[in-house]
Parts: sequence; C-alpha cells; structure tokens
Amino acid sequence: MIPTVLSVAGSDPSGGAGIQADLKTFSALGAYGAAALTALTAQNTRGVTGVLPVSGEFVADQLAAIFEDLDVRAMKTGMLGGPDVVDAVVEAIERYRVRQVVVDPVMVATSGDRLVSEETVEAIRERLVPLATVITPNLPETAALLGWDDVPPDRMAQAGAALREQGAAAVVVKGGHDGGPEAIDVLVDDGGVHELRELRVATKNTHGTGCTFASAIAVGLAFDRPLARAVADAKRYLTDALRAADTLHVGGGYGPVHHFHALWTPRPRDR
Repeated sequence: MIPTVLSVAGSDPSGGAGIQADLKTFSALGAYGAAALTALTAQNTRGVTGVLPVSGEFVADQLAAIFEDLDVRAMKTGMLGGPDVVDAVVEAIERYRVRQVVVDPVMVATSGDRLVSEETVEAIRERLVPLATVITPNLPETAALLGWDDVPPDRMAQAGAALREQGAAAVVVKGGHDGGPEAIDVLVDDGGVHELRELRVATKNTHGTGCTFASAIAVGLAFDRPLARAVADAKRYLTDALRAADTLHVGGGYGPVHHFHALWTPRPRDR
C-alpha cells in the first residue's frame, strides 16, 4: 500500500522549497503527496519578493476536503502564517486524530529575520507543539521557541530536552546553521539523546533543506518506521540530495537540493 502524506505549508513557485519541495520528497521516497496551502509567495533562488497569506478559514476548508476523502498516514507542517492558520491545523489534527505529525516550525530566515509574528510563535508553541510526534527546528527557531537569545552547539541536547517539556514527544534540533565541518543534528526522545553526523556538503544549493528533511521524516513515519530510523533515513536522504544539488543548475542564486538524485539518470548536456 502506498501511504498518503499531507503537507500543510506555503508555496514556492521556483519549486525548491515549501509545498513543492515536500511533494517532491514524498514522491521520491515512495509516498503519495497531498497538500494544503497556507500562503502564496513570489520567490526564486535569489530571494522572496512577496507573500499572499491564505486565511485560516480556507486552510480549514482544504484540510476538511483532504481528510474526508484521503487516508492520511502522516502530516508535515511548514510555514503557518498566522494564529488562525495554526488553529485550523490544530483543529484538524484533533478532529481527524492524525497519528503522526511532523512540525517544521518555519519562523526565522537564514538571515536571522523573523518570518512570523510573536503571536504565531506563541500559537505554535502552546497549541501545535504539544500535538507533534516530532518537531524539527533549526538553531534560530529553537531559540525563538524557548525564548533564548541563541542556542550554541554544546546546548543543543539541553534545548531539545527543554522543548520536550513544552509537550512535543520528540525534537530534532538541526545544527546546520552552526557552520562547522560536520552537519550535526540532535534527536531527543524517550530513548535519550542521539547525535546524527554527516560531513558538511560544500554547495551553495541548499534551498529547501529544512522542508525536505521534515518531509522525509514524515514519509518514514507513514511507513510505520520507528522515529529514530525515520530521522536517520531522512538525514541520509537529504545529505545525498545536497551532494547531487550542483548537477541541477537551477537558478542563479541558492538553488534547490536534488530530490530525485536516486531516480534520474545523469545525461550529458546537449552540445
């Protein structure tokens, strides 16, 4: 049986992040992808030039249409533009008894700029995080959720434990923003603290890495894999997608990772 995985996130028309990255990840890893849009964006590999939010009411309508017809085995959330959207997602999780929920709390851009209001951060922290199977914040997002100034690498495990106290069943604190020779993520769950290490890939094409990682975890959970295995498999998939990213030649800025690296046969460029 092919499981259905649902993404609730914003749209990236350049195809590298958001809903588009999520659907590519689901497909590459053997799941059927469904999607509910929370925002339209005008963006490409060079940056974002506009955002058109979707109301919480219409997000709720999309979710009802999906859950009343499809057998959703796991949900992944990304950018949730306002408290009303968070409430729509929370209501759907509770109403339809979604078992596996991966929350990628998209709050802070790589530049450090806040992407959502403090009210939205509070809604995610208080209402969505306690329903999550696992949350996957990067270092700035972890700090925002905890109200800390920052999260140094040597406090990632402590930060993960603190987030579990907010109600999440498990936390993956992503250390990609650290910039060291290794990309280190820390999983904190009922089994303790688990470090996931890979050599950092030398590429500028990292657009959509957070979306891709969280979506890959959701696929693993939809296939009923244990969380630690789902996270490790997702880390490996993302690392391979980063290694192949430079072969895509998409855009003039920070290009996307190669979601279909294991499926596409490389072909020489036309002469």
